[in-house]
Amino acid sequence: MDFDTAFERLIGHEGGYVFDRRDSGGETKYGISARSYPGEDIKGMTLDRAKAIYARDFWGAAGCDAVPDGIKFDLFDMAVNSGVSRAIKTLQMACGEVPDGILGPRTLTALSSMPATRLVARLSGQRLLFMTGLPEWVAFGKGWARRIAANLIAS
Repeated sequence: MDFDTAFERLIGHEGGYVFDRRDSGGETKYGISARSYPGEDIKGMTLDRAKAIYARDFWGAAGCDAVPDGIKFDLFDMAVNSGVSRAIKTLQMACGEVPDGILGPRTLTALSSMPATRLVARLSGQRLLFMTGLPEWVAFGKGWARRIAANLIAS
């Protein structure tokens, strides 16, 4: 999977402009939040601008081009939802490596030695375990769980 394909799939999960006071991210458009990007015009955000941010700060930063094809989207999606470091740590737990948040040679070797379907299932399970511990789970957990389920169905 390449970035353009992953972005098209991801943007199907992300909506237009939203300002839900229960969301600690503040106002959000295309999944880009004011809390994470205080210098951006969130309400006026274009899809092209969002795509550039996703490519640089999530796909590239998480190392999605370096991981096996079967896990690229799931790593990208979690990086967007929970941050790059958390996504990499969760992926490391899924493949039995020490969760240090660095996508290094040991992690890449461990990832390449696991069948993609097993890796996706383990990452999804680890992701759900992490998310259920968040205070926002009460307000947003149903939607997050549906998103992960949709990713599993599409795998």
